[in-house]
Amino acid sequence: MTDVIRRKIDRARPAVAEGAPGADRGWRLALSRATRDAMGLDLEVRSLSVARFSLAEILETVPDRALLSLLDGPQGGLGVLMLSPMVTATLIEMQTLGRLSPQAPAPRRPSRIDAAMVAGVIDRALVGLDETLAEEADLAWAGGFRYASWLEDARPLALMLEEDAYRVLTAEVGMGGGGRTGQVILVLPAEGRGDRPAVAAEAAESAAPQFTQELQAQVLQADCRLDAVIGRLRLPLHRIMALAAGETLVLPTATLEDVALETLDGRRVAGARLGQNRGMRALKLNETPVSARMPMPAAPLAVPNPAPKTAASQGTTDPGEIPVATDLRAAG
Repeated sequence: MTDVIRRKIDRARPAVAEGAPGADRGWRLALSRATRDAMGLDLEVRSLSVARFSLAEILETVPDRALLSLLDGPQGGLGVLMLSPMVTATLIEMQTLGRLSPQAPAPRRPSRIDAAMVAGVIDRALVGLDETLAEEADLAWAGGFRYASWLEDARPLALMLEEDAYRVLTAEVGMGGGGRTGQVILVLPAEGRGDRPAVAAEAAESAAPQFTQELQAQVLQADCRLDAVIGRLRLPLHRIMALAAGETLVLPTATLEDVALETLDGRRVAGARLGQNRGMRALKLNETPVSARMPMPAAPLAVPNPAPKTAASQGTTDPGEIPVATDLRAAG
């Protein structure tokens, strides 16, 4: 219910709050200039909308047979650039033949070769977006992304992308004088992780304290090993001794959503979710580490030593007297 209410509130917000006109204007210019400078293709952005989507909504908006490019951003942020089949075919045809044929090609599924051929154009467009937003506040969430890899289909996005809100820039484009049309969809995390505008950053750097190189070298020498534990299994000793090569062990409590991050002595310090980053397995923390949320130890409670009991009172207990253990008495 909370997700539904949040989604309705996000949709009711005006377009200006979603990043326009900074990212709107910047992406129009960057996309058109990238195709023109890279291959001499005239690309016109006929319309562009900026909206907030959840991860589930993004998976529903993926065009059929779209080329999906995974983008790597600041602080481990991930984005996606989707090219509709007509846009992909036009870019490939312009690069291979140097011109567009009168008849549009039939739509087909993109390949790894297609992704490699358009990667340069994608990076050129993203660099152009950074340049146009150099003094804009939208640079914090739209800047710093580059091409990382290609996805064969949209199914891995459910595990690779975080369960956060995203800004989705949907551009309806016309190519080659308007004879061919298609969509270019840019998906970026809604919360800004990138650099702020240059003017604001310079003012902040002048007031912020800086670490010295010596301190940085000492901090980087510290080392700590953590193990990611997906699940555990307890077996009797005779069962372990009877294990054979190729045998499969079932982990009943294993889950990708609750991976334990533990020290060498088996102490759990945080929980995480299993995913990917730049094609490698990665973990995203989903709870605060124990050391960060553990309260400071309170001062020991001082317990006064009771008065010595007489021989006549050893068999009874005063109602106002609190019994104290012998080891606490010794500790003071």
